Amino acid sequence: MRFSATFLDELKARVPVSEVVRRRVKLTKAGREWRGLSPFNAERTPSFYVNDQKMAWFDLSAGKNGNIFDFLMETEGLSFPEAVERLAQEAGVALPRATPEAEAQEKQRASLYDVLDAAAAYFAAELNGRGGAHARDYLARRGLTPVLQSEFRLGYAGPEKFALRDHLASKGIAAEQMIAAGLLVHGDDIAVPYDRFRDRVMFPIADRSGRTIAFGGRALSKDVQAKYLNSPETPLFHKGAVLYNHHRARKAAHDKGNVIAVEGYVDVIAMSAAGFPQTVAPLGTALTADQCELLWKMAEEPILCFDGDRAGRKAAFRAIDLALPLIGGGRSLRFALLPEGQDPDDLARAGGPAAVADVIGAALPLVDLIWQRETEADVLATPERRAALERRLQALCGEIRDEILRRHYQADFRVRLATLFAPAPRGEGTFSPRSATRGRPARPWQPRGRFGLEEPQGYASLPPSVGPGLARSPILRPKAPDLTPRESFILLIFINHPALIDGHGEALGELELGDPQAAALRGKMLDLWAHGQVMPAAFREGLVSAGFEAFLRRLDASAHAALWIVAPETADIDAEEALKQALALHRKTRALHSELHSAEMALVAEASEVNLARLLDIRAQLSALTGTEAMIEGFGAASGRQGGMA
Repeated sequence: MRFSATFLDELKARVPVSEVVRRRVKLTKAGREWRGLSPFNAERTPSFYVNDQKMAWFDLSAGKNGNIFDFLMETEGLSFPEAVERLAQEAGVALPRATPEAEAQEKQRASLYDVLDAAAAYFAAELNGRGGAHARDYLARRGLTPVLQSEFRLGYAGPEKFALRDHLASKGIAAEQMIAAGLLVHGDDIAVPYDRFRDRVMFPIADRSGRTIAFGGRALSKDVQAKYLNSPETPLFHKGAVLYNHHRARKAAHDKGNVIAVEGYVDVIAMSAAGFPQTVAPLGTALTADQCELLWKMAEEPILCFDGDRAGRKAAFRAIDLALPLIGGGRSLRFALLPEGQDPDDLARAGGPAAVADVIGAALPLVDLIWQRETEADVLATPERRAALERRLQALCGEIRDEILRRHYQADFRVRLATLFAPAPRGEGTFSPRSATRGRPARPWQPRGRFGLEEPQGYASLPPSVGPGLARSPILRPKAPDLTPRESFILLIFINHPALIDGHGEALGELELGDPQAAALRGKMLDLWAHGQVMPAAFREGLVSAGFEAFLRRLDASAHAALWIVAPETADIDAEEALKQALALHRKTRALHSELHSAEMALVAEASEVNLARLLDIRAQLSALTGTEAMIEGFGAASGRQGGMA
């Protein structure tokens, strides 16, 4: 069976290479790629790489590479048709039937590419000809130089009603083909089909392979009804499933580690000229789910950069509702909001690359924009309005299908609500919600630390609950000058489950350790992880080779080594739950002890009722921390998973 290039491209776009490969190779994240041991050679150092953006895999040890079809053929001995059939079934895509009609449709599609390419060449020639002076003047005023015009194949459609039709007809292209390509307006009430685009600057729209599939036209006259006009839906073009500049931005997004979505064609070109070639745009409509999927194939957290006006904010807020059901592991959004009255083109021309970089660098996480939208308009001075806010946030969290992520959003909003609705300090009058008119969190999240991650403040702001076994354990005792039970527990989990460093590297890097040797061990652990070593046996071997054998024996001899949750054979997901609890306890206890010391000094300096009340409150929190309840189910000793960390 012969498969068309269009069908194979669609299948590759639907099925990430990493999904196919991970069935035979254990993959770990390595920057913007995935890495694992070669399935073709026995090796100890990973040399097998998968790149979903490039839709390819690379085996450096075996000297092989390919796409999803090649991998199945190489590893399972399938023929090419068998590999295509297998993947089509998994993707829920019907195999094309080898019928005369299907062959005719594919032949028509192939010919439409030629028609549209000929139209793009005609428009480009018109832009540079005598009749294109007005269009060239417009582009010059927008800062689009002749070099940029050539790079993006910009063109001009003159005002004549039949100019393009007659030009293409002279090259043997039938009117039916022009109609199928969306270039002519036709209908039962139209005797003679005529050019769809007239007196417009033309922006060719390409598919992911760079082939022209449609056009966007910007009117030069102020009297026309539609300032921007796109091609209609055609066999090649489905507006909601395409991004402008996608074919150029794919490699740039991989190289730079992010992708930026703006609102217009000129914005894309201006951003590219300013040093941000990883920029794309939807085609004059609100962002769609299909376009989000394209963005996530290029980066885990695409940055949506909207104009700094009311329409731009509305577009950003609409994107929230679209994205919530779609986000999950490795799939979220960030939002860069421009200064009032500016679009990316204005910003790039006025402030240059530095101004653009500042705005992109300050992009808000999705959770922050949700909070801003839900709180900025209301005056939250009554219980009813505060309750309405809480209900709205609960409903939004309910839209998130990813269960783990949904829980974290709920925890984050609980912290923000608690901060927002906290009563005013004594002596400042009656209850008054903080920032009641705008509702901004008192301490917004900020990237910090060497890993550039954002620490969920819910862990540090709310007392984590712990089961009775852990509550009786020395892990809850305040930190001693030497290595504490809690610290040894945390280190043991990371040592036996080094893959957890991927998600908790910043927490490990910022862990306050009183024992100098423990701090040195932690440094070596991070070094091994940074070099891709996440296999438990090899990870421990690396620590031993670095001179930490005696210290490891000391950790292994601790009471925590007998807990099933610490053991290397325990599933990472179970160990991670215990790790989160221990890290939360560590952060909260350290923070409270620091506050306690500060309160004691304040009381010494001024023996007031306010300072005494603060001291007693902190001590009460420390006492409550020791007795709170919520240990993960089944946490306990290896001999039967009963009890706790006694």
